[in-house]
Amino acid sequence: MTALAEQRPAPADDASDEEGVVRQEARPEELRLLEALLFAASEPLDEAKLKERLPEGVDVRAALRALQAEYAPRGVNLVRVAGKWAFRTANDLAWLLSKDVVEPKKLSRAALETLAIIAYHQPVTRAEIEEIRGVSTSKGTIDVLLETGWIRLRGRRKAPGRPVTFGTSEAFLAHFGLDSISDLPGLEELKGAGLLEGGLPPGFSVPAPSDDPGLREDEEPLEPGDLDLTLGPPAERIESAGEGAGEE
Repeated sequence: MTALAEQRPAPADDASDEEGVVRQEARPEELRLLEALLFAASEPLDEAKLKERLPEGVDVRAALRALQAEYAPRGVNLVRVAGKWAFRTANDLAWLLSKDVVEPKKLSRAALETLAIIAYHQPVTRAEIEEIRGVSTSKGTIDVLLETGWIRLRGRRKAPGRPVTFGTSEAFLAHFGLDSISDLPGLEELKGAGLLEGGLPPGFSVPAPSDDPGLREDEEPLEPGDLDLTLGPPAERIESAGEGAGEE
């Protein structure tokens, strides 16, 4: 009996443990390094910064994709937002944190319309926003969007009055979970979501958005002190940017 017991194979649990050790040892070391860097970071990191901290020769993008796939079924996912990488709670588990989140104040319809116009038509001036909306835009609407950090001052239009041009920010992409501004829905997607009614005017189209940080030919750089337009009292400062005042 003793001889038979010695020949008996090890329990299944032991075999599983041994296999688990083998799998862990076979896991690429760069995945552990990426985990440590991303977990400790206070903000999302881009591939260039990650590459600086990893051993030479590591394919950072491939390693990130492998780590992303590894975390996909977990409670914490590795996501790319605004071209950078970070660990975030899985979307389907957001309800777990709902009690700890203060409900934010909703933007007015005017602010949402203005934000959408800036996102799709940037760089755009306040006068151009009003022309697209068909109504005047109050200084307060722009102020609110500047305070959220979702829009920013880009430059000044090469036109009479040299009005300030607006564009979206990295915070806009992060808040709406976009990797890039090109991920905004197009015409067909908007129709499918019921956000555009039927019977649109002939030739109606949705522009292909671009948030290229480089100034365009019809823009010139901001001047010293222009960034103070984002500080209080905002209403007076925005008006001094060269764009006419108006009301919603």
